[in-house]
Amino acid sequence: MSLEEIEFWHWWVAAIALIVVEVFAPGTVALWMGVSAAAVGLLLLAVPEVTWQTQFLIFSVLSVATVIGWRAYQLRYPTVSDQPTLNRRGEQYVGRVFTLSEAIVNGTGKIHVDDTMWKVVGADLAEGTQVRVTGVEGTLLTIEPAELPKSPS
Repeated sequence: MSLEEIEFWHWWVAAIALIVVEVFAPGTVALWMGVSAAAVGLLLLAVPEVTWQTQFLIFSVLSVATVIGWRAYQLRYPTVSDQPTLNRRGEQYVGRVFTLSEAIVNGTGKIHVDDTMWKVVGADLAEGTQVRVTGVEGTLLTIEPAELPKSPS
């Protein structure tokens, strides 16, 4: 088979393959390339005399345009979630108070959170000190000494 023999259904097979790739490696790039391949297949079904060079040019332009268009749409209208930190474990701990499991020496120590030990960064503090998580830097939690609530006098 040569490139001159490309038919509409070849593009549809490519579209299905790209969408299957998207299922196993999500990133919304292969999805939009699959949509572009399906569109070229539709075009070729309607206008069969389109050359293979034009088909690939249209596929390329549509792929780039749809991926960029989708990214722009996502930036303009981000997905709103009732659990914005669902897959960002460290961010779930921001604002919570924990007890240092290991003293912070030279800026690093550890805390025990549920069933996991987390490395923390902050000012040097003794083991057993109550600390509040203030942020996340990769896999490190940034902390500061927690201010204990004052008892009424």
